[in-house]
Amino acid sequence: MKKDVEDYLQEGIYGAKEINPSERKSFLGTLRERVVFVLTKGEVMKGKGIKELEKKMIKNPKAKILLNGNITFRFFKPYRQIASKHNTLYTTVNNRDAESDYGLVLTYDHAVDYSDEDIIFQETPAVEAPKKKKTSFWSKLFGSNN
Repeated sequence: MKKDVEDYLQEGIYGAKEINPSERKSFLGTLRERVVFVLTKGEVMKGKGIKELEKKMIKNPKAKILLNGNITFRFFKPYRQIASKHNTLYTTVNNRDAESDYGLVLTYDHAVDYSDEDIIFQETPAVEAPKKKKTSFWSKLFGSNN
């Protein structure tokens, strides 16, 4: 397709046309179809999802990690150590204009199209001990009728 003067002017004023800009802002510069695993900012700051990330890195050795530059670098230490252990490349994405909920994205340069259930970290609930039934003072003093 041949570009005309209007196309050149629009590109000069607004920049090059980008496919799915809102999706790219959300996933730290990549497209959803390329994502293998994500962690939110809160999960990264709490140090969650490290084991799951390592499992995904082992299954996807050619994937790379994108780190959200809006998060303090110290929170990424355990994730960077795992990346170094598995020779996985990681890059910090500093886009102050784009607001993303994600703190870490494991991604490819090409489409892999994992489902949403596969890419989102889901913490396994801790098993709670059964709660003891509270006995009242009078039950303890006079014994239980049950």
